[in-house]
Amino acid sequence: MRALRTMWDDGRTAIGAWLLLREPLLAEEASKAGYDWVCIDLQHGMVGFEHLDAMLAATSLGTAAPLVRVPWNDTWMINRALDAGALGVIVPMVNTAEEAARAVAACRYAPAGHRSIGPTAAGVRHGAGYVADANADVLCIVMIETAQAVDNIDAIVAVPGVDAVYIGPSDLSLTLGIEPRMDQTAPSFRDALATVAAACTRAGVVAGVHADASLVGERHAAGFRMINAGFDLRPVSVALHADLATARAATG
Repeated sequence: MRALRTMWDDGRTAIGAWLLLREPLLAEEASKAGYDWVCIDLQHGMVGFEHLDAMLAATSLGTAAPLVRVPWNDTWMINRALDAGALGVIVPMVNTAEEAARAVAACRYAPAGHRSIGPTAAGVRHGAGYVADANADVLCIVMIETAQAVDNIDAIVAVPGVDAVYIGPSDLSLTLGIEPRMDQTAPSFRDALATVAAACTRAGVVAGVHADASLVGERHAAGFRMINAGFDLRPVSVALHADLATARAATG
């Protein structure tokens, strides 16, 4: 259950896959492919809570740590994802230390937090000792997606129980007044990434970032140790268009 923590304690970088589609077979394939973590996206993906159990069950057939991006910083949403078997949650739009503390509390059983006990699927998938180990094993990862969050980053990473922060580059770009993209040359964007990475280093918190395979080297060199590299929808879309172009060319 502590594979990601062990990687980070060893100073290694964890590479992840991001799942937007409600297809358990893709979740299984991603987990078996060798990624260190797989995130099921309940915020912007097509996956709903009604699909989550099947997606997490499929992910458990591989070796990747199962993470869920919850729709919002809401206790019942976080509890639901963890009870279904996620070993960590990625919580969107965390802008202050108070909001980070709220996310942490939802991830921890009392007395460290206020997560309610009822790990129906998690107990089956992770064993009889799940509840006793959950506070140490479950990862609370908060998203840094605004200029306000960057301004507050030192306070956010100082919150006990924040295991990692994860930059959402498109939303961050919007709040910096630039076009939403995975990467930017704008100094304000580059400065924001550097500010977050430096704050994480000082606090001993893992710096993460939403990226793709082409950006992994650059982000790794900048100090990020949780980096997304794979997607389910994009390569499927690219392959469909490429195959259609080949077929159209062959038939005139």
